[in-house]
Amino acid sequence: MTKKGKNKGDFFKRMLDKVEIIGNKLPQPVTLFAMLMIITLLLSWVFGGITVDHPGKEAGLIGPDGSPVETIKVVNLLSREGVQMIFTRMVSTFANFPPLGLVLVVMLGIGVAEYTGLISVALRLFVSKVPKSIITFSIVVAGMLSSVAADAGYVVLIPLGGAIFMGMGRHPLAGIGAAFAGVSGGFGANLLPTGLDPMIAAFTEPAAQIIDPGYTVNPLSNYYLMAASVPLIGLIGTWVTEKILVPRLGKYTPASDIKIEEDKPISRREVRALGWSFVATIAVLALFMLTIIPADGLLRGEIDPNTGSRSFKPFYDSLVPVMFIVFFVAGLVYGMAAKTIKTDKDVTDMTAKSMSTMGMYIVIAFVAAQFVAYFNWSHLGSVLAVKGSDALNAIGFTGGPLLVAFIIVSSMVNLVMGSASAKWALLAPIFVPMLMLMGYSPETTQAAYRIGDSYSNILTPLLPYFPLVIVFAQKYVKEVGIGTLISMMIPYSIAFAVVRIPMLLVWIWAGLPLGIEGPIYYHP
Repeated sequence: MTKKGKNKGDFFKRMLDKVEIIGNKLPQPVTLFAMLMIITLLLSWVFGGITVDHPGKEAGLIGPDGSPVETIKVVNLLSREGVQMIFTRMVSTFANFPPLGLVLVVMLGIGVAEYTGLISVALRLFVSKVPKSIITFSIVVAGMLSSVAADAGYVVLIPLGGAIFMGMGRHPLAGIGAAFAGVSGGFGANLLPTGLDPMIAAFTEPAAQIIDPGYTVNPLSNYYLMAASVPLIGLIGTWVTEKILVPRLGKYTPASDIKIEEDKPISRREVRALGWSFVATIAVLALFMLTIIPADGLLRGEIDPNTGSRSFKPFYDSLVPVMFIVFFVAGLVYGMAAKTIKTDKDVTDMTAKSMSTMGMYIVIAFVAAQFVAYFNWSHLGSVLAVKGSDALNAIGFTGGPLLVAFIIVSSMVNLVMGSASAKWALLAPIFVPMLMLMGYSPETTQAAYRIGDSYSNILTPLLPYFPLVIVFAQKYVKEVGIGTLISMMIPYSIAFAVVRIPMLLVWIWAGLPLGIEGPIYYHP
């Protein structure tokens, strides 16, 4: 390496070290949201009474009381009325927090599918049956698909990627890098609906209702864009692995004290169980199709005057229960066939174990719910959105550059705040209304956030699973540390950003819908 190249490398390493130091000094998400609650209360007291013209004034927007809405006023939450509202609504605010119920219900079904072994066997079988020429591509794609099972990809597919490359005589760290890139760098992109879709939409909808109280967000409003991203990310991830990471790592020679365990083969019983689970899944999906295909299906809504047919809204609103039932039935049938479920107690233990892993999320949800409520009640988000959109209009910062800037902001926040839901709970009340006033739909802002939230995942040591990935890598190379893993993943992060951001801009330019009921522009 030349002196100039070495200096650049040292500078980049120092920059990453500073990111890690700053990130480690940040409080935990629970503490952070508690601090934001206090800040919101103080800001509502300082700016209480300030008013701005409501953006829906000219459109004749009608408020809940039936009178025209003309202005937005900052409400002082430290007043008598504000304090009473905080205390009397605290329990209902938490209980009615949309992401809480959505995530817990989905995790009940996913827990059965995960702890019976269904997800692990399905992923292992997927990557073992594809030709060796596309094994890297299949690992990256399997990483993205694994998000249907929440975080199962981290604990199943990443070590599996290393084992597969090791078995092929290739450097195992390259397999770990490819799997990590798919699971975390391609996070959100999927051919199937996941628990992330309704969870993110549940934050987007109340943020949009700051501007338009009647606005609703379909959980699959970004589905088309995210599904189309899968093959593209798979190809780019494969290219980075084969052209950059594999040559850089070189030939793998295990140290004398490194013991490589043989991967446990899939048994015939597991294969048969997987087959029965697949049949059961198809049967359940067929039953659900019978509720939406007929014009008078059980999950069809009222007649839409524009189309003359019944809407699909009840089905869209039922996606979380549908996902729960599909995962639950698939896991139940697999467990019974594979003998990992022997009694009904095994099923309840699995669901209980799944819920036990959600303890921290429930605590975060409590403080996040209060913060979001305070922010909405105070109208600070609305006033900030109006002022921000006016400022951006004044300097002419609109269109594509505005979306790119927002994606970059999301990715930078991601470096110091790992939880996707926690970040969106913080950003949505500000940026969704702001971009709505700039003409972009909440679904477009949500899509931009999901892109920014994904490609920087693999660079931050604050990702909860980052230490786990290092442990997996140290199985093959004991000297692997944070710097090693970050240096491995930087090419993936850059490549994914360079491809996914232009893809969104081209998608918008072409006027393609982002998903089901996923418009690009907002029209009051």
